Amino acid sequence: MDSLELMNYYHVPQNCKKCSGTMIFKGVGEYQCENCGYVDYDDYGKVRLYIEEHKGATAVEIEAATGVTQRSIRRMLRESRLEIAEGSKIFMHCERCGKEIRSGRFCEECAVKVRKSQEELKREGLQKEKRGYGHSQNGEEGQRRFMRDRAQI
Repeated sequence: MDSLELMNYYHVPQNCKKCSGTMIFKGVGEYQCENCGYVDYDDYGKVRLYIEEHKGATAVEIEAATGVTQRSIRRMLRESRLEIAEGSKIFMHCERCGKEIRSGRFCEECAVKVRKSQEELKREGLQKEKRGYGHSQNGEEGQRRFMRDRAQI
């Protein structure tokens, strides 16, 4: 997902609600108007602030208080932007082995395996791209590609 899609998905404030000035990103979901200094938050910022004030809140409670959908909250959990609180009875499951996890898509063991397999595929792809540079094709091994006419020399 590119940054433009993320901006639309997480409702990133572009213009100030008070003076229509440009909002500048200040960090962790917070934006400030360059004209009047008004502070606003994207969906992540709203959820983060609510969780800081209400430790152990559920997705239903967060949605009711902030207006951020449970679907967005689950996406933030899968992206490891949020983490399920320790001691919670609710867990997510690893997409590969089914083990209970608190954030992301994979447990630690599966994450390592997935990363290694992606690196191997990338390495194989690079080797395939390199093929053809100086390598023979269709039985042309060792043959000259360009010949000069000896009469012109």
